[in-house]
Amino acid sequence: MSYNNIFSKEEKGITTITINRPNKLNALNRETIKELHEAFDEANHDKKTKVIILIGSGEKAFVAGADISEFANFSVKEGANLASKGQELLFDFIENLSTPVIAAVNGFALGGGLELAMACHFRVASDNAKMGLPEVSLGVIPGYGGTQRLPQLIGKGRAMELIMTAGMIDAHTALNYGLVNHVTTQDELLPLCEKIASKIMRNSPVAIKSAIKAINANFKDGVDGYQVEIKQFGKCFGTLDFKEGTTAFLEKRQANFPGK
Repeated sequence: MSYNNIFSKEEKGITTITINRPNKLNALNRETIKELHEAFDEANHDKKTKVIILIGSGEKAFVAGADISEFANFSVKEGANLASKGQELLFDFIENLSTPVIAAVNGFALGGGLELAMACHFRVASDNAKMGLPEVSLGVIPGYGGTQRLPQLIGKGRAMELIMTAGMIDAHTALNYGLVNHVTTQDELLPLCEKIASKIMRNSPVAIKSAIKAINANFKDGVDGYQVEIKQFGKCFGTLDFKEGTTAFLEKRQANFPGK
């Protein structure tokens, strides 16, 4: 599938999705959000794809925010609809994807850009990364899940301060806060993500899918995460991956998971 604002390429089990609006610092507009949804959906249904890496083109930005020109004159109803549709189409969609998603955060990840990175299953940053949710400086709040995911990742107090000051933190502070898992050089960012992806690909994709469901359940209102874990744990026993994994362990060999 061809896109105007992104690239998507699968190689050796890894699909790399690149946001490509360098003149706009890869800012999210409605077309880009729609294209990202389509690319993630396509990769998730591609049997060759075991891990997805999301990155921004160029050296300056992962995603520098949302394209403000698109919504500066919106009404209350239009604003609420923008957030609702965006969360459903992309941010919640990525979070609940059964294929692992790694955000490779290069440069600025601000506003919707940080929200996009936080929707991914985990994040790796280059040492020039800057992250923040500056929406209150525009008279609005984060609308793509930022007020929910940031406290989950770094704690309520730090999230309150970061959102209310509209400030930015650097990559090493983000690492200290637990917002990113690793910090590396810009040249090594994609190779490190690919190295982590290769480790993920050694394991059962069916079990990983169940693990994502169980982990996410802990953060959903009215859902008992322990019960979801029990259910997903039990389901694993009925899979060919479980049979292969336990057989390989007992036979002292590397497992070759069929993904079923």
